[in-house]
Amino acid sequence: MIEFVGAGPGAVDLITVRGMKILQEADIIIYAGSLVNPEILKYADEKCRIYDSAKMNLPEIIEVMRSGEEAGLKVVRLHTGDPSLYGAIREQMDELDKLGIEYELCPGVSAYQGAAAALKVEYTLPDISQTVILSRASGRTEVPERENLKNLASIGATLVLYLSSSMGEKVQQELLEGGYPEDTPVAIVYKATWPEEKVIRSTLSEFAARMEQEKINRTALIIVGRVLDGEYSYSKLYDPGFTTGYRIGKS
Repeated sequence: MIEFVGAGPGAVDLITVRGMKILQEADIIIYAGSLVNPEILKYADEKCRIYDSAKMNLPEIIEVMRSGEEAGLKVVRLHTGDPSLYGAIREQMDELDKLGIEYELCPGVSAYQGAAAALKVEYTLPDISQTVILSRASGRTEVPERENLKNLASIGATLVLYLSSSMGEKVQQELLEGGYPEDTPVAIVYKATWPEEKVIRSTLSEFAARMEQEKINRTALIIVGRVLDGEYSYSKLYDPGFTTGYRIGKS
């Protein structure tokens, strides 16, 4: 059995309890060395064999999994955040399916959740936005044309961009062209939940210059939307006059 585990956004104690236990039992760990906080590997046994996938290609990763499985060892594939987001796990699972090797997934806390905690923000506010879009700018890995930033901007929802901090000017231009006003609040969260976490607040017309000034070009999220500072209405959920399945509203 191969275990895919989400390591969380960076802080050592933000891995799930289940994920921590799996690491403690691992004989082999293949971890995303360019993104995962190496301190998390302290949960592993001292005899555990560690591989850094940043220096490996897909066939090499699969071969470590295959040989470990064949030897009856517990193999863990440790991804940053939650593996289901930009984890490139589908291709690994497809290769394991071809080999008849079973696997399971352990979810993790994603960076966009860590960024929300750093910003002390709720992404879904009544009258402001009830939709969160997780996406990225088109770069070396292209996004489908229908999902370009101009189209996403036209919705006006809360937007969280991964893998885009090296393209600040491109992001800024496309979001402006798509319809976000120049004064739309923008936050950049560098290494959310890591000890070196940095938060920068700006506006859509200025954030690219701020990123260049702060020399942020990787390992950061870009959050765009009025939820960062807009006025909103309180939810109906706790309104004294709102009746739910658990209480009767009071006039």
